[in-house]
Amino acid sequence: MRPEPRPRAQRISDTQARLAQEIDCWVASADEAGNAHLVPFSYAWLDGTVVIAMPPANRTAVNLLRAGVARLALDGTRDVVLIDGTVSEGVDDATRAAYAARAGWDPRSELAEAGWLRITPTRIQTWREANELQERTVMEDGAWLE
Repeated sequence: MRPEPRPRAQRISDTQARLAQEIDCWVASADEAGNAHLVPFSYAWLDGTVVIAMPPANRTAVNLLRAGVARLALDGTRDVVLIDGTVSEGVDDATRAAYAARAGWDPRSELAEAGWLRITPTRIQTWREANELQERTVMEDGAWLE
């Protein structure tokens, strides 16, 4: 038996908790020809944004910076969280340290050169079952919905 759909406020709370607790996400991008690329990355949810680190020449970094937008997904098909956002490059030292503490690894010491990307959510959708699809958007234009 399928559980009742969660009210939007509960979905927002659940989503914020997952973003703060989890450390891995799937990052989708596409090259100039439109070829899709999907890879997992560690992330840190810091100040309402997703921070990821990777070598600057990484295909995903190149694709995201060229496009200026990203789509991310947290793990799981029965508790979906999709994030669409804008991409910016570079973070300060405090953010790098916070990322290392949250993600459980420190790109500053493990990569010859680390590129830091910040994804600022513009839309977040979340659902568990088909009965939550109708009101799956919990953030629009960068603001949590009521």
